[in-house]
Amino acid sequence: MIQFRRRILTLLLQPASPRPIAGIFLPPCSLRRLLSTTAPVSPKPFAVEDYLVAGCGLTRAEAAKASAKISHLSSPSNPDAVIAFLSDLGLPRPQIAAAIAADPRLLCADVEKNLAKRVGELGDLGFSRSQIARLLPLAGWCFRSSSLATNLAFWLPVFGSFDKILKALRMNKNLLSPGVQKSAKPILAFLEQCGINASDVARSSTMYSSRLLTANPEYLRDAVARVEELGLDRSSRRFHRGLVAVALVSKETAARKIRLMEELGFSQDDLLVIMRKLPNFLALSEKKIRRAVEFLKRDVGLEGRYIVQRPVLLSYSLERRLLPRHCLLKVLRTKGLLNSELDYYSTAALSEKKFVNKFVHPYEDHIAGLADAYASGCSEEGNGVASLLSLQTEMDGVQVYAGKSG
Repeated sequence: MIQFRRRILTLLLQPASPRPIAGIFLPPCSLRRLLSTTAPVSPKPFAVEDYLVAGCGLTRAEAAKASAKISHLSSPSNPDAVIAFLSDLGLPRPQIAAAIAADPRLLCADVEKNLAKRVGELGDLGFSRSQIARLLPLAGWCFRSSSLATNLAFWLPVFGSFDKILKALRMNKNLLSPGVQKSAKPILAFLEQCGINASDVARSSTMYSSRLLTANPEYLRDAVARVEELGLDRSSRRFHRGLVAVALVSKETAARKIRLMEELGFSQDDLLVIMRKLPNFLALSEKKIRRAVEFLKRDVGLEGRYIVQRPVLLSYSLERRLLPRHCLLKVLRTKGLLNSELDYYSTAALSEKKFVNKFVHPYEDHIAGLADAYASGCSEEGNGVASLLSLQTEMDGVQVYAGKSG
């Protein structure tokens, strides 16, 4: 066979003859058929992006982003082994997809020398396999780090429980980064001087609070000074929230918020009062602040000084709280079902359950479809104010039955 191929190759390379050589000539169709049956077939190249979608459960957009980080993969053998390991650990398919989307290089990890070793080290700390399965998607690339177990051993007494560590990781994955202990120890000591201990951070519901623990120490000191300039004493319960807001917002961002408030008719003294009463004010987006102030002044008719004394109104959702409640109360007044003027803050600050029990359920027999219309208005997300304003039109058109209620 080898000799025959060589003869064929020689014929293909030698100059064309005016006449065919007797005994050697092969018709073109026969030659193509012979070559096609003897040439090796190239294997289909490994398509990383398709594998991430079909084999790992990522969306096409996630796969396109993740594939750039693991484009060197040439076969599914190691990724298959990783996915089998994660499944055996107890991760359902959606969590596997989330873990891979967060850390695509997880598919390149050595199962025995890396992943199994990390699981063993965490097991030695007393973590169950189910706890490790919950940790892995949140830890990201840090799960593959050799410092994972020592970092968790450091944070466990700080936070007090595994669940609190998971809560903190959702806001700050840097808690598990290599070398974090070296930077975290002086920060913990400084926060103690400010009257904030680790347990305060652990039980705080303030968003991004755990990011204080990995902040730049010098920037943190500057933030403490700025919070104290606002009149929030370290012994105040609001100091922690103020520190979180100021420490995690740049001076440039804070300056823009100040200019915005001045544009909306508030003085610097007003802003100081707002910051004292709502320490996380600077964490609100400029868009949210502008829309809330304009709505409260224009549509509700509130004066600036009323808002300054009750700045929590600015933190409520316009689409899912302020606007639908305003529309509903306006309809009840128009229909004569509310006999007294209500303080706006007293209705806005109610929990959703209490508001519905007080202002929706008692009037369902008087206005057909009231509860459904209000629920529909509160559930609108992303269609803007216009879609919620239709709630008022819808309720204005329904029939009012005889009778009134308080």
